[in-house]
Amino acid sequence: MNIRIVQHDIVSANPEANGRWIAEELNTRESREALLTIFPACTLCGYPLFAAASYEDLQKRAQQVLQQLIAQSEHQAFIVGLPLQLQDSGLCNALVFVHNGAIRATITKKNLSHLEHRYFARGNGVQVVRYQDQEIAIGFYEDMKELERSAELQGVDAVVCCACNIFAADKPYSVRYRMVKLVEKLNASAVYVNRTGGEGSYLFAGGSLALGAAGTVLCQMPYFEEQSRSVDLQLIEPDANDSKPEQVELIYKALTTGVRDYFAKNGLKRAVLGLSGGIDSALVAALAVAALGADNVHGLLMPSQYSTDHSVQDAVDLARNLGMKYDIVPIADMFETLRGTMKPLFGDRPEDVTEENMQARIRGIIVMSYANKFGALALNTTNKSEAAMGYGTLYGDSCGALGVIADLYKTDVYELSNWINRNGELIPQHTIDKAPSAELRPGQKDSDSLPDYEVLDSILEMHIEGGLSAEEIVAEGFDRELVETVVRKTKSNEWKRLQFPPQLRVSTAAFGLDRRVPIS
Repeated sequence: MNIRIVQHDIVSANPEANGRWIAEELNTRESREALLTIFPACTLCGYPLFAAASYEDLQKRAQQVLQQLIAQSEHQAFIVGLPLQLQDSGLCNALVFVHNGAIRATITKKNLSHLEHRYFARGNGVQVVRYQDQEIAIGFYEDMKELERSAELQGVDAVVCCACNIFAADKPYSVRYRMVKLVEKLNASAVYVNRTGGEGSYLFAGGSLALGAAGTVLCQMPYFEEQSRSVDLQLIEPDANDSKPEQVELIYKALTTGVRDYFAKNGLKRAVLGLSGGIDSALVAALAVAALGADNVHGLLMPSQYSTDHSVQDAVDLARNLGMKYDIVPIADMFETLRGTMKPLFGDRPEDVTEENMQARIRGIIVMSYANKFGALALNTTNKSEAAMGYGTLYGDSCGALGVIADLYKTDVYELSNWINRNGELIPQHTIDKAPSAELRPGQKDSDSLPDYEVLDSILEMHIEGGLSAEEIVAEGFDRELVETVVRKTKSNEWKRLQFPPQLRVSTAAFGLDRRVPIS
């Protein structure tokens, strides 16, 4: 059976735009020759739709586009997804199987995610359709567990699994493992079609694949790339291009895709960020240049009287390595002016974190002013370790329209930076090697306020991703006082994280998206 797999980016809440690329694909010779063309789930309207799903106007527009595609498809067979208002079920996340100019089957999603259950009704799940003398089970990825446990769905010849799987660093491997196990259990060929691209904070990896009934990988499509491929499910030879990328490479592709699509889908081209000479801003700059091009990324170096010469030089070296433009805007005079302005209010109180925060907020003003004046989007450079511990200034270094590395722990930042340098130095090695510091007071280092990042990140990951309590983490061999401090600070800084910009999600427990705790 010759099928056509279409792995594509999708524009949310714009069925007309999506209808155009679907029509173009259906009009290709390859799709016309295929017995069945399969698109990702939520093809016409995107995912997640949130409250947009409930607007009748969007639903009607999607159905109008669907009818146009059906009218143009002649004798072709294809599967697309859209929100459908069904008389007996309500509004469902649906797949439609179209053949010979008519809808032959409507499959509705049963196992709804937390992003859907407020807007969609629970559907009927996987449906078996007879086509080309074969029994084909069609459904959403989340409903495929039904095939594993339902006797009624056993004995199918092929499985078609349509997905809009939100990316997490280890998910592509688990999806492939699960599909292989499904094929082995059913002794049936299978097709998994996933979208690619970014939608705000959410990223989609693609990685669509086709498996023969014997478990052979017939087609493994790339991650974070648009591609259409035809494959014969009766083949027995494995895909010669099948490979498993490193997790760090997937994260790199995810973040660059997220930045690129965030800008493109919001009609913007230029980015600006503060370059401190530290590793976080260096990594964000490298990702932004890869996503947008060096001409569209501008760095602002804003040294104070506490900045070291080597930090300024590291930032200059980074900008030159990346080929991006930069300006040096010293803040020492602005800081002294602000300090003098506040003196009548502060009186003889000793200097403390207040003066440190002043410097961060001055820098935030400069970055945001540049963004306003030149029509650029400011990039935030906070990492997940800092966000967890509240190690950052609200309305200062928390400024920005997008948190590029906000779901990366500090140890992940180092790993990704080293990976970027694997073929030559882009991020200055001195930036990677030196002790991290905010440089807001003489001789300051992160280690003055935070434990060693290797230890900190281990505790944070067990608590945030693993859901372990302080007591359970202590039982793993960590110091009690340290663990209790880390867990307490993580909880007490929720109020601050709620005011951070949108972040690119690469884990299963991103702040504000997957994990939220009471503020008080």
